[in-house]
Parts: sequence; structure tokens; C-alpha cells
Amino acid sequence: MWARGLVLSAPGKVILHGEHAVVHGKAALAVALDLRTFLRLRPCGEGRLRVRLPGVGVLRSWDTPRLQALRGEFAGKRWEGGAAGTPAGAEQLDALREFAGIAAGASAPESLATLAFLYMCLAISAKYGDVPSVDILVWSELPTGAGLGSSAAYAVCLAAALLTACGAISCPLKEGESTARWTEEELTLINSWAFQGERVIHGNPSGVDNAVGTWGGALRYQSGKITPLQRVPTLRILLTNTKVPRSTKVLVAGVKEKILKFPAIMNPVLDSIDAISQECQSLLEAMPANPSPDYYPVLEELFDINQHHLNVMGVGHPSLDRLCRVTASHGLHSKLTGAGGGGCGITLLRPDTSPLAVEAAKRDLCACGFECWETNIGAPGVTLHSASSLDARVLHALSES
Repeated sequence: MWARGLVLSAPGKVILHGEHAVVHGKAALAVALDLRTFLRLRPCGEGRLRVRLPGVGVLRSWDTPRLQALRGEFAGKRWEGGAAGTPAGAEQLDALREFAGIAAGASAPESLATLAFLYMCLAISAKYGDVPSVDILVWSELPTGAGLGSSAAYAVCLAAALLTACGAISCPLKEGESTARWTEEELTLINSWAFQGERVIHGNPSGVDNAVGTWGGALRYQSGKITPLQRVPTLRILLTNTKVPRSTKVLVAGVKEKILKFPAIMNPVLDSIDAISQECQSLLEAMPANPSPDYYPVLEELFDINQHHLNVMGVGHPSLDRLCRVTASHGLHSKLTGAGGGGCGITLLRPDTSPLAVEAAKRDLCACGFECWETNIGAPGVTLHSASSLDARVLHALSES
């Protein structure tokens, strides 16, 4: 039972290999990043639905009868779409914007997060029961707008919490357990509703980010098909945010232009990136859960080759070159992750990399004005937590303000 409340989390994601090439039909590998979004849900006995997202400045509360009435206005008009793959209708979203006082076309994170929250609450409750009277607090370790899947982690957490609250899926955490996960069938339902939330936020997402947030581990994505990798080890990385803003749309258009201009040069580069993704997938699936350092030289070489390819494609940036130089001076190998042109980079850490070397690299990266985290990839997907399984920082963030 969830009567005393729930705490759950979902991971962010990074692209390990295949950025930009994936747009042109090649394979990409996406992996779960163990920087997580946490959601606390508690019953609210006041006939109200409350949501707090301190990271983006959202504090909203609505009477559940008003929400029931709003939902009733759209009876039979595709509220039930989520699991069937039907996206939110423009009429519904316009009505929700008006209800929440969100301007048409507003694209700020707080506006989109509120809109997705309202849509998912009403759509899920329309299919599975009344709008629940609950208090929801969301706190994230993930920066927004950095290409790390923060909106998908939010949508996955919301889907899992609301489906549990409405009784559509079980509450698998038993007394005395520290964590628990849902069945494969329940995860599939969570993922389908999280995808609807992502559609509200992004319009036409690939579905990769919410799939990684749901299942964790690593996924291969190619031409719309998502395939989980088998037996993925957990790998240590440094994740570095250069804080250089970039436009994914502009970078994707630039790559396309270069391919059209120099097809005989650029198409082999795309084929080579595809081969890197294939080689990396084979290696990851062959690695044991706790791999020895012997596996790492190939992973490091693949990072180096792919980073050079991405520079050839025109999506590098002086900040990313600097990141690679700084980490190389400590014997570490890095590449950009995501759109490039700034944004984030990942640095592989071997099991035998000394803590001193890691600290020195982090210090030098921060001295460049970058933000740096030591974390893991290959992390578990959406997970229920007991309070005892959470560290003090998370417990503090989720405590009553």
C-alpha cells in the first residue's frame, strides 16, 4: 500500500556513441546516467492536488473537483490515449493552458512541466479512476536543458507515481525492502504514459529518453527501433557540463548541409560512427558486471575516434576541445555527448584510476568554469525507494519546506 506515501526515482541519460549519425539512420547507444530525479507522493486529505517543482520554481495547487469537471468536458475525446499511443489533442492542451494560466506558445521549463503534469493527471485518472488528492514534490540532480534527459526522468517519475496512486499498477515495495521495481508489463505501461508526457513537453520526441528512464541500463536506437542491450556493466564516468548553450536544431541542420555538400567524404564518417556503436555494443555485452581494467583500452580508443569524427562533422566546440585536453593531461579519455557545440562531455574512469587523479581532473575542469559530477552509467531505471535507502541530501531535499 502507498497510503503513507511513495518515494521513487528515474535516471537521466547520455548518448555514449552515435550522436548526429542517428539522424541519418545509423545506430546510437543511449545509457542511463545515475544522476536521478526523485519524486515524493503523499496523500492530501483536503480534496486538492498539489505539485512542487523547486528546481524550476513551480508551486501549484488545484481543487480536485475542479479538475474532475475539466476532465469531464473532454469525456470521450482521447483522454484515454496514453497507453494506446494517442498524443494529447491541441484542444485539450489549449484548455489546460487556459486553466493553468499558461500563455499560448510558452516554452519555459516551468510552463511545460506544469502542462505535462496536468495532462498526465487528467489522462491517467480518466482511464483508471478519480483524480487523486495527493501532494507531489519533485527534486532532481539533473540540470535542465543540458541534453541529459531531465524532462523524461520527470515524466517517468510522474507516470509511475500517478499509475500507482490510481491503482493501475502495483506498489511492489515490501516492508523491510530498501528498493523495488515493477514488473516488465507494468514498466511498459509506465513508459507509454511517460512518452505522452514527453510529447506534451517536446512535441515529437524519439522515445529514447523515457525508455532509458524506465528500464535503465543501455539501449540501442536505430531508425525508430529501440532495443535494450543485454548484461550492461556499470561504468564510472565524469560528466562535465561546459555550460555553453547550443541549439540542437542548428547543429543538426549544419551536419545535414555538410553531408549534402561532401557526400563522398561525410557518408564514410557516418558509416564509421555506426561501426563504433556496433563495436561498443559488442564489447559492453561481453563485459562482466565488474569488469577488469583490461576491457578499458578499447572503450577509450572508441571515445577518441568518435570525438574526432564529431569534430569533422562540425559539432565540436573550443570548450569541448579544452575538456578533452584537460582530462587527457590526467591520462583520461573524453568525448562530447548529445548535440555538441558546447553542452556536455563524458570522461571514462577505469576501475584502477586513482582517486587523486579523479579529484585533480575535477579540480582542473571546474577551474575552466565547467560543472563536473562523478557518477555512473548503466544505472537502474525507475525505482521505488524506502526512506532508509536514500542518502541525507535526497532526504533533505524531499523533506517538508
